[in-house]
Amino acid sequence: MAINSVLDLVPKPLNPVRRLRVLGRFVRKQFTKPGTAPGTIVHTGVRKVEKVRVSTFDFDEMTCTELKDVEDIESLFDLRDSPTVTWVNIDGLHDTALIEKLGVHYGFHPLVLEDVVHVGQRPKLEEHEGYLYIVLSQLEWEGDQHMVVEDQVSLILGPNYVFSFQEQAGDDFESVRERIRQAKGKVRKQSADYLAYMLIDATVDNYFVILERLGEITEQIELELLEDPLPTTIQRLHQIKRELLVVRRAIWPLRDVLSGLNRGDSPLISESTRVYFRDVHDHAVQVLDTAETLRDVVGGMVEVYLAQVSIKTNETMKVLTMMASVFIPLTFIVGVYGMNFEFMPELHASWGYPAVWAVMIGVTAGILLWFRRQRWL
Repeated sequence: MAINSVLDLVPKPLNPVRRLRVLGRFVRKQFTKPGTAPGTIVHTGVRKVEKVRVSTFDFDEMTCTELKDVEDIESLFDLRDSPTVTWVNIDGLHDTALIEKLGVHYGFHPLVLEDVVHVGQRPKLEEHEGYLYIVLSQLEWEGDQHMVVEDQVSLILGPNYVFSFQEQAGDDFESVRERIRQAKGKVRKQSADYLAYMLIDATVDNYFVILERLGEITEQIELELLEDPLPTTIQRLHQIKRELLVVRRAIWPLRDVLSGLNRGDSPLISESTRVYFRDVHDHAVQVLDTAETLRDVVGGMVEVYLAQVSIKTNETMKVLTMMASVFIPLTFIVGVYGMNFEFMPELHASWGYPAVWAVMIGVTAGILLWFRRQRWL
């Protein structure tokens, strides 16, 4: 990557208002009323889409039917008992009536539906009768803001269906859609558990892209740190640490989710699919190791920055000290001969003025020579 393009990736210093907004990603507000009954479906996030969009794939090895912008949600009810595999994707969580209608027909627990629309959930796995509920965090790099944006994705895996609920359109699943359309790989030959694996795998693979971007920024800041650190460098380092914290918060609990899918005994996941879940679990561990390594590197860079600042301060103090060491004896000499006493023999001597200059030059030369021998110059 060219230097100029890398420089464009380096985050700019944060102003106080934006700093507060960044901290708001880690301290989420609860919008549900205290005392609200469990299972009450209330959307707690920001409305990120104007209209909820529902799209579906219904496929088997021979056929594939794709529907976009489904208006009649009841048309999906017949797919529950279909022998084919059905993937229902919902972009937008603010239409709680629609989500509740789907949940009632498919028999989803009210607490599950509450978690679907209550964004900010920790990645987790819950096993219910007849289906599994999985929460993931999708990460995207916001180039304009130079920050990692986190969106919640909820998956419900049933015997022959997968529901995915997202906060907004635009996700990591387009590669999965293309494989389904073009019948690439095994997705059209496998059951719903393999489809769920592909969705999780696509999410985890995108974590590598985010970490690669953060790694490029960290490398550029490191070059700046070693060459000429600026006052804004430490702000950029702290910003990178915050973005790595977002990645770590998304991937750390996901390891437990994938471990549960791999080692669990749910009949919804076949033994052949568990092999793939072991693979994506390894990827998640690798992502976490990379994030931890980057965080350690950034932490070390903060220490290097403080050491560089300390070295510069010491160099400045060294120059000032040497200047003071030179001028202190000179100031003493001119101070002595600046006294207004009448009887000072040197004041009336013809050689007094050049003698004082000779003494001051000799003292200066002697001090500088001593500094040279001490290798301070």
